[in-house]
Amino acid sequence: MAYRKVCDSQGAPMAGEALDCAGGLDLDWDLGMVEVQQPDLSVDRVQMQHVDCHRSGGSDPGPELVEPIQPSVCVSPHGRFERLQEDPNYISHFTRAPAHKGQRIHGHVIRYLLVGFGLFTLGVLTGWFTHTSTIKDKAPASPTDGSDLLEELLKGITADKINSLQRSFSSQSDDSEETKARYLYRQWVGLGLTDVRLYNYTVLLSLPGSTPNTIHDQSSHQCFLPGGMLCNQHEANELLMQHFSYAAYSAGGIVQGEVVDVQYGSMNDLRSAKHRSNHSSHIALLKLGHAPLLYKLSLLAGLGFGGVLLYVDPCDAPLGRSNWNQAFRVTLNPGGNPANARAAERHVTSLLVQPISALLAKTLLSAPSMGNEDACVPLEMPPRTEQKTITLRVGNQLSTEKIYNVVGYLKGKKNPDRYVLVGSHHDGVHGGGASAIMNQLIATLTEQTKKGWQPDRTTVFCSWGGSALGNIGSFEWGKDNSVVLQSSAVAYVSLNSPVRGTESLRATASPALLQLTTDIQTRQLLSCIRGGNCPGPTVRPLQFPGDVTFFANQLAVPTVEFAFEETKVEETTSFLAEAQFYPKSPETVDPLFKFHETIAKMTAEAIFRLVNDPVLPFYPLDVALSVQSKLKDQTVLSPSLLSSASALRDHAAYFQSETMRPANDPKERDPSHVRMLNDVLRDLEKSFIVPQAPAGIYRNLLYSLPGGTPQFSILRFSEEAVCNITSKATSEELLCSSSTEQTASVIGRAIRSAEKLMCFGLDLFENYPSAIV
Repeated sequence: MAYRKVCDSQGAPMAGEALDCAGGLDLDWDLGMVEVQQPDLSVDRVQMQHVDCHRSGGSDPGPELVEPIQPSVCVSPHGRFERLQEDPNYISHFTRAPAHKGQRIHGHVIRYLLVGFGLFTLGVLTGWFTHTSTIKDKAPASPTDGSDLLEELLKGITADKINSLQRSFSSQSDDSEETKARYLYRQWVGLGLTDVRLYNYTVLLSLPGSTPNTIHDQSSHQCFLPGGMLCNQHEANELLMQHFSYAAYSAGGIVQGEVVDVQYGSMNDLRSAKHRSNHSSHIALLKLGHAPLLYKLSLLAGLGFGGVLLYVDPCDAPLGRSNWNQAFRVTLNPGGNPANARAAERHVTSLLVQPISALLAKTLLSAPSMGNEDACVPLEMPPRTEQKTITLRVGNQLSTEKIYNVVGYLKGKKNPDRYVLVGSHHDGVHGGGASAIMNQLIATLTEQTKKGWQPDRTTVFCSWGGSALGNIGSFEWGKDNSVVLQSSAVAYVSLNSPVRGTESLRATASPALLQLTTDIQTRQLLSCIRGGNCPGPTVRPLQFPGDVTFFANQLAVPTVEFAFEETKVEETTSFLAEAQFYPKSPETVDPLFKFHETIAKMTAEAIFRLVNDPVLPFYPLDVALSVQSKLKDQTVLSPSLLSSASALRDHAAYFQSETMRPANDPKERDPSHVRMLNDVLRDLEKSFIVPQAPAGIYRNLLYSLPGGTPQFSILRFSEEAVCNITSKATSEELLCSSSTEQTASVIGRAIRSAEKLMCFGLDLFENYPSAIV
């Protein structure tokens, strides 16, 4: 695709005939540039004809760019610059005297020529050095090119620096969230961020009661704490850990009932439990894994259970980690401040929920011993075992508290109204290491701005409060700024839990950022901290917990996160991150901070590309391919849905090759084109937000759950929830079919919306003047 050079015309529209630039501005063009031949416009017309973008009737306005397109300025294909050399075409001409003149006259001529030549040379050298000195004095220090600057950025990130920042962060005498937030505020101002703000919100928190929650076995008349110890035999130093083990926003009270083993809450387990649990006097023993916790709790509540005991099966735990006597904490808050909801919704669920250790689960299940050490036998209740009756007491308390967010800005130069968000948190069980990495990134980026570099887009650094109990801080700030973020946020880079272990590297990203994330991971693994013995690059668009949830799930902002995990993310273990075990310090997990350094460098490269690349590193074809992969082996889907997905792939491929590729060429790049192009790329993911989804499932269709077969999560779980638990009654079979069709219809509308956006982008650039001047 060809472009014209256009200039600022005091806000005049650029549609139609291109504006001519003032003559004085032509001095900025490279004198040695070979004139580019204008392409045959008929070729573009012929190529565009094969993309048939069908539109609905005139009543459908189609996609709309929220931000106004700012007028462009005149630029050279090579950028503005000053020529620091004299005209290379200058040639001195001398008149040689005739040969028949006398020797005396000839000698005078030679002397005059030598003196003249010397004076001329002296004048040229004096002018050259004077001109060069003037240019150097007036021109600011120009930063290095992108690749050199990136290398300099990465060299500034070291394990020792992160370790020092972590020691400083953890040395605060007061461990309160307010103290941590104010410390970060002072740090960010000192590191060079010129605009740093401290926000506070009054929110409703769910906290442990004055005494630990208990489980009383009626048959043995024994009382257990969540970790499995007897209530009257625990040591004083273990009481804090028992207080830590609770489910935030669970209902409180006392429930008594028989223990029912529902394993992971799969459809077969729940169908079997339905016949035994037709009233509220049953308590489910539920393993984490397979599916989101909130989704499984919603099914158990619908089946009439009164309480749920959560545990992690030792066979799912990372190798070498013993969690037999460790209970944990979970939050049932899907996000936001429950104080803003109705009183009936503040507990999220009517169930009494309590996390327990695997040791206590084994006792309540009457499970046999684990056998030899080489084989792990999953915990389950043996057949024909008499069910235990227990009394579950949950004494959580609701309390109004203040939480704090710290937000700092590194302003962009060309597009300051386009934001790349970088988020971590300073509360919870993994706050320290994330805050140290965040401070290192800020220090490294501001150091480069002091040397003359200015990013294209604005970087917004965010440290969230209230993350451990439902990502409350990020939800509150996101809601307050949702109107601006809808049109201005282009990406979210997450530092939710950067180093949870040292076993495997996990990269999670939106489909549009899969290519960028893969490239970054591949380059960093070449110098892996394990001497090249690292896992290969694997990047998947999976939904993952943390403050990223609001931005990915509510605003459809493309997201990326790098993290080290304790184990590979598999189907059964993928949701173990919902369990928050008692915190380990970053120094314990990563004593040399080498893993922190690797995550910091990967994150720094992602930030640099997102704020610095003229064309956003988004790839719409990857989005279309991800959609098609989620539709494989779905016999219930209609041919029209598959056709829409195929059309989206074709239009995305054409948009990527014929619109994005030329825009990346500096000789054809034009600011107005790049801005319009980036707005289309920014809005693509918004097409895949659906109005509703099952509990615990993303509304953003592009994120899927772990498993062997990629699939739209809402299609899988809407079908399971309605079809597989119900009986075989004809009316319920019709309900099952209706639910599947409705879900497929929602998916189809999302795909067609994305297809229309691609057509809109193609038409936008087809109608723009396409000649080069």
